[in-house]
Amino acid sequence: MSPFTGSATRTTRWRHLRVDLADGVATVTLTRPDKLNALTFGAYADLRDLLAELSRERAVRALVLAGEGRGFCSGGDVDEIIGATLALDTARLIDFNRMTGQVVRAVRECPFPVIAAVHGVAAGAGAVLALAADFRVADPTARFAFLFTRVGLSGGDMGAAYLLPRVVGLGHATRLLMLGDPVRAPEAARIGLISELTEEGRADEAARNLARRLAEGPALAYAQTKALLTAELDMPLAAAVELDASTQALLMTGDDYREFHAAFTGKRPPRWSGR
Repeated sequence: MSPFTGSATRTTRWRHLRVDLADGVATVTLTRPDKLNALTFGAYADLRDLLAELSRERAVRALVLAGEGRGFCSGGDVDEIIGATLALDTARLIDFNRMTGQVVRAVRECPFPVIAAVHGVAAGAGAVLALAADFRVADPTARFAFLFTRVGLSGGDMGAAYLLPRVVGLGHATRLLMLGDPVRAPEAARIGLISELTEEGRADEAARNLARRLAEGPALAYAQTKALLTAELDMPLAAAVELDASTQALLMTGDDYREFHAAFTGKRPPRWSGR
């Protein structure tokens, strides 16, 4: 995402999210605990716009996405989204579905790692938000459910049919997206849906620890690694290795590459600048 801005000012208050920034780490918390953090039109739009702002500002080096209360996110609100969409015409429905996809693209394309801290339910759109993250840190209470076919819609919502086979393989993805059955933490860890399984109640803490580790590292190297992981999913090998070569050549002109050599020869830890 481009760092260049126009006339729009930075958003200082987000109505549908809690945003905390400290030491290069953004913690974004869904704050409807009474509704298991069910998403509304406004929550989707806030996530889309927040990720764009943070990407432009380049002050964030890692982001934790969490849910307040008993669960991570139960998906789209039944009344405020599912009920409301029944009254929308086709053009508005396309606008809405494009917006949800823009959120997933923003998670995948932002230049910093995103860590989903999952406890309790991650269902429907909540499961896809976690899936889109670079890391999924979960405790034993976590359960993932891609419920779209259960409401009469395609299981391939918000990019799920693109992302899930690449994370867990086509066989598991077919089962999860077709049937919509919940996957509890032990199975999710076994099939690769969870990056780290913590003790109960420790997912948020572990996600913050991972975010701090990433924030202290070579941010530009992480950003380019994330970009290549996404870009090369559909590339032939020849194109991928050529893109790798161009990327490495650019990074070799950067400050962090020089800093590693200076730190190694000086027998000290590197001081990464992210440049």
